Amino acid sequence: MSQNKLWLPKDYRSRLDVMQTEQAIKLTKDHFERMLAEKLQLTRVSAPLFVRPETGLNDDLNGVERPVQFDIMDLQAEVQIVHSLAKWKRLALKRYGFTAGTGLYTDMNAIRRDEELDNLHSVYVDQWDWEKIITPQTRTTKTLCDTVRQIVDCLKQTETLLCHTYPQLKPFLRSEVFFITSQELEDRFPDKTPKEREDAICREHGIVFIMQIGGALKSGQPHDKRAPDYDDWSLNGDLLVWYPVLEHAIELSSMGIRVDVLALARQLEIASCESRKNLPFHQALLNNELPLTMGGGIGQSRICMLLLQKAHIGEVQASVWSDEMLLECDKHGIHLL
Repeated sequence: MSQNKLWLPKDYRSRLDVMQTEQAIKLTKDHFERMLAEKLQLTRVSAPLFVRPETGLNDDLNGVERPVQFDIMDLQAEVQIVHSLAKWKRLALKRYGFTAGTGLYTDMNAIRRDEELDNLHSVYVDQWDWEKIITPQTRTTKTLCDTVRQIVDCLKQTETLLCHTYPQLKPFLRSEVFFITSQELEDRFPDKTPKEREDAICREHGIVFIMQIGGALKSGQPHDKRAPDYDDWSLNGDLLVWYPVLEHAIELSSMGIRVDVLALARQLEIASCESRKNLPFHQALLNNELPLTMGGGIGQSRICMLLLQKAHIGEVQASVWSDEMLLECDKHGIHLL
């Protein structure tokens, strides 16, 4: 671990001690989860920790991360720890009989062995995965943006509760979301890297939703990579917040309207992944056997880190870190759980 992977705020001190932090984590998660379920009309369900790879249900994320895989003796079969539940949720909506305008959410826990560990990234991932059914008429950019605003409202209300409960925390989140496409962002900052563009636009607007992620921009490169078989690259995006503790943008959620038949076929061709059409999940989608949906993941530890105004995600979750990172953090008043 090189020190340049760490952001070390000058004179940082946590505003909550360890016991207050643990209590505030529960308050944050309970309140935000309840608000999310109410606003988006979601029902909590149980979800798998691992799936069989041959089902095609695991999420390939950026397409390069290696899943954690192990064998189950009694099944004589290999299974994979999920990267996310993007595809599983869509199948579950049909199986459980959800109707248009309603959906599900679940606690998703994962191991991402290829993460580069820093203030924001851990091997252990915990997030709320949610998915709801939409109609052909609501499969629009407006639906996507309205949902983003609802999620931000949940975030703001949770911040208000925490600042009331712990007066040493001071509110900093803005209420209005700034929407911009990844191409508009590249046009505005053509000489910056995608991460530098995110910092620049979030520093200016506070809360930003960057839309249309996955396809190549005019530069020939995407803003960020996306697997071709869950989000529609023209109807998705990332929710980011300018975080004054670290003076950087933090991504809180990746979400979007999911692929329909046409978008799936188009994106599989672009990504040279057309062989996936033969997998059970993809066959069901191509045969119009699955509902139209939208959904995403919202980082639980990211939300806690942000709202409790911590400098490192390891202050709100127990994970593993290098000895060098533990030492550097301790020197700078960052005490990892």
